[in-house]
Amino acid sequence: MPNFLVIGESVADVVRTSGHPDVPHPGGSPANVAYGLARLGRPTALLTQLGADAAGELIGAHLRSAGVELLPQGQLPGLRTPTAIVSLDAGGRASYTFDIHWSLPPAAGPLAEPAGPAPHLHFGSIAALLAPGAAPTLDLVACRRARATVSYDPNIRPALLADPAQVLAQVERCVALSDLVKASDEDLAWLYPHRTPQEVAADWLTLGPAAVLVTRGGQGAFARSHAAGAELPARQAAVVDTVGAGDSFMSATLDALAARALLGPTARPALRALDERALTELLRHATTAAAVTVSRPGANPPDTRELATALAARP
Repeated sequence: MPNFLVIGESVADVVRTSGHPDVPHPGGSPANVAYGLARLGRPTALLTQLGADAAGELIGAHLRSAGVELLPQGQLPGLRTPTAIVSLDAGGRASYTFDIHWSLPPAAGPLAEPAGPAPHLHFGSIAALLAPGAAPTLDLVACRRARATVSYDPNIRPALLADPAQVLAQVERCVALSDLVKASDEDLAWLYPHRTPQEVAADWLTLGPAAVLVTRGGQGAFARSHAAGAELPARQAAVVDTVGAGDSFMSATLDALAARALLGPTARPALRALDERALTELLRHATTAAAVTVSRPGANPPDTRELATALAARP
């Protein structure tokens, strides 16, 4: 039985760099989180959509190679596997052009109990915002929240989003459903252009989450709970590209919380009470995993041994 259920899109990332041939990589933020959790030894199931095509075969084989359980409930006939052209600049920073469709049957149907009662559920990204699949995705999260802690990553993709006010309302609904929220400073700048990340994190805590974590690229990350806050600079790394760095940060955060028995509905009071030392350790774990990921091509997070080695080498 999985310890984690992840809901969301899988995407074939076609990485494009000037002067080099296109290189396809398995991707999609929720799929990357599921893959990262499995690489860290966490039994994980993924509710996603893969077409019966070459991209779907590539992604499916990739996820299964780490031990991710692919759930059949979300599969609908006639769908193509989503794709994204990932363009890298000279510094390895990624921009995206998408060809994505996301849909799920109603949560009251066969999706009501996918994968059994996993104690933690993660969702977010395109799957939580893009119609027609966003509504049943949020319904499913709401149905399972009484039996699982929930984490959320908005992973904003402006090219797929039309009305910022409507998107903001949907994001805040997702935040209110969640115990743990991770966002990037770029996400927050798009959602709240006239507010600082620190102000947004403080406001999000009032909506319901126990803790909010914000990544800031090369500047590191910060975290806030109801009891304390912490900041940590990024670990220095030779950046190949930034694809999947935030997803690696997310999976490593969940791994660290699981190691401390801080996931599952009975852990909610302890999550709200995370102190500065605990938040700093979470950030250390997560930023180290992200540093490993950016040091190599594609969304390629560390496994348990690689993360332990990187943590041991970090002051």
